[in-house]
Amino acid sequence: MRILALDTATEACSVALGIGDRTVERYVEIERGHAEHILPMVEAVLAEAGLALAQLDALAFGRGPGGFTGVRLAASVAQGLAFGAGLGVVPVSDLAAVAQRAAQLHPAARRVLVVNDARMREVYWAGYGLAPTPHPTGDEQVSAPAGVLIPDEPAGSGAMSRRRWNAPPLPNPIVRARTGDGRGRRRGRAARLSRGCFGSPAGGGLAGPR
Repeated sequence: MRILALDTATEACSVALGIGDRTVERYVEIERGHAEHILPMVEAVLAEAGLALAQLDALAFGRGPGGFTGVRLAASVAQGLAFGAGLGVVPVSDLAAVAQRAAQLHPAARRVLVVNDARMREVYWAGYGLAPTPHPTGDEQVSAPAGVLIPDEPAGSGAMSRRRWNAPPLPNPIVRARTGDGRGRRRGRAARLSRGCFGSPAGGGLAGPR
């Protein structure tokens, strides 16, 4: 499976090409100017892999939640490239991509709360169960940090506790994974969207890696 993925929903401007177990990627964090970087980054990963766009199986893009301009840019670039090459396009939740990465880093974890800076003193957040593959336990939300709810037991039930996460906005993005013994862990930067970007609608477009 050869999947080209791109994401401009946040300050991170990233492109990754997944070829089986191999990943070729470019990544930079910038406040603005994603439009000037994204296509040269696409050309760079394709050149490094020695592939033409038409040789790919599909394109994926980060569909947010994130900045409107960045999400629109990623969607339009992905659709434009896919149309010219006759490829399918898969939108992937940026929060679900982080949950997927948490599952890879913490095989024993049963659930994860993903929180991403939304600016204006708000955050994007969602809870995910991690077994057998990452799946949402509720809708994606945007709220003040104090409005973030910790997922209740059991994982995957969709229930949310009334306990709130009283914390200031955190670096982008933050993952809080709850393991089987109930202890929390916090992890940093997100996974690449070129991994596990196909799946059922219930999974928000995210399933296990192929």
